[in-house]
Amino acid sequence: MTKKDDFDLQDFLPYLLNQAAEESSLSFQNIYKARYGMLRTEWRVLFHLGIYGRMSAKEICERSKMHKTKISRAVARLEERRFLTRERDAGDRRLEALELTAAGRAAYIELRGVAMDYDAKLAEAFSPDDVAVLRKLLHHLAKL
Repeated sequence: MTKKDDFDLQDFLPYLLNQAAEESSLSFQNIYKARYGMLRTEWRVLFHLGIYGRMSAKEICERSKMHKTKISRAVARLEERRFLTRERDAGDRRLEALELTAAGRAAYIELRGVAMDYDAKLAEAFSPDDVAVLRKLLHHLAKL
């Protein structure tokens, strides 16, 4: 007789977090994809530049915890669509400063409003105290 595996995948925290992240981001993904044809990494780059202003791809990698190859592809696509500009550093030609164009800023502002509404809609499923605890715990997990 074989022993039953007692590992519960449905209760495994990394799996639950991934499931929750995927499920909670689908509606927002449908919006930025339908309106702007963006992938997840592209909206994340757009939002970093919208929030923090002029940055390097390396800084975005560090803040977003995304791989540099994914950031590089997202930057290239956003540049093709004229949502951002690149400016080489005069002192170090390997470095580039990225900045949103007027079109990129307009897309960011529109999507920021959608994101804020979507965040509020997700939060409606919980009490304000539960939302505060959830955000605190997720911030803690993100720093591990």
